[in-house]
Amino acid sequence: MKKFLIRSMQILLVLIILIVIGGLIYLRHDRFGANATGNRLALMESKPNYQNGAFDNLEPTPALAEGVTYRDIIRAFFFTKKVRNVPQDSIPVVKTDLHTLPADSNLYVWFGHSSYFIQLDGKKILVDPVFSKYATPIRINVRAFNSTYNYTVQDMPEIDILFITHDHWDHLDYNTFMKLKHKVKHIVTGLGVGAHLEKWGYPTHQITELYWGDSVELEGMQITSTTARHFSGRTFKRNTTLWSSFVLNGSKKLFLGGDSGYGKHFKNIGQQYGPFDFAILENGQYNEMWHNIHMMPEEVVTATQELQAAYVIPVHSAKFPLANHPWDEPLIRITKAAQESDVDVITPQIGQVVYMDSIASNSAWWEGIR
Repeated sequence: MKKFLIRSMQILLVLIILIVIGGLIYLRHDRFGANATGNRLALMESKPNYQNGAFDNLEPTPALAEGVTYRDIIRAFFFTKKVRNVPQDSIPVVKTDLHTLPADSNLYVWFGHSSYFIQLDGKKILVDPVFSKYATPIRINVRAFNSTYNYTVQDMPEIDILFITHDHWDHLDYNTFMKLKHKVKHIVTGLGVGAHLEKWGYPTHQITELYWGDSVELEGMQITSTTARHFSGRTFKRNTTLWSSFVLNGSKKLFLGGDSGYGKHFKNIGQQYGPFDFAILENGQYNEMWHNIHMMPEEVVTATQELQAAYVIPVHSAKFPLANHPWDEPLIRITKAAQESDVDVITPQIGQVVYMDSIASNSAWWEGIR
């Protein structure tokens, strides 16, 4: 018996060593990106909120709420009963041919979660495209919901400007970007993210990295990087690249919110850059345990008001189960909160075209889906 136990322990130890070695080898895969070096790193180090190898938020932003531990997060993720966070039915998707949309129309098309297409002043814009089935580096969990149609890179037209709000896996997908190379004219993102893209074969001249408050003119539009209350990272080390929101100013003025907890920055951005025609804000994958870095639906409505936006378009839902709330709850709650606050909210189906010059009435497309 003693020999059996010793042998079992030896086998277990070997397995653990093999798993650790395998993990370290996997972390060297290109999909994890690269760290900033040289002039890029020097520029990052010159910024006031970059200290000890990492960026920080402008206001105190603990990743977890007061009194919450990572043990609580793990316990909730693996052992708490799921409450319809994955739909039983397939998500209904409108199949739109993006190649044949009227070139003179300003429009918006959502692909689920935080991926969406904008056509503004004849220019084609793509934000945080993730066309993979998984939102994590290990393709065994956080699988996309079943849907009646899955948009792919092949569905995308030639893209004039591609925005990356931050480098999390559910916003910056290696597989998608490897397939997009031949279709993208220019990329706008935060400081440090360009190191990932260059490792993946994107030329330096194609990438514009901005710090909060920086502006650039591209394709006849003014683009300004603005702050968000979030974090970044593709490995265990956090905040080695900048997370951002963006102001897109053409014939319409849009706020591209990225991921963010609620904070005073929304009012500041509204005062400095507003009013906006449309604010596209994350609304989903929230939890009171991490409310500093993801807004509750009611806070999205408040942020819309402070941004002085005529319409809010909620994203960050209806594709990946990254939090333990009913999959349709973000849409239900924001619709209710918007009605109570007299805020105009646009909730299209995935793939549905929203024409910015003639807003159609909403339909609660999620109703009746189990």
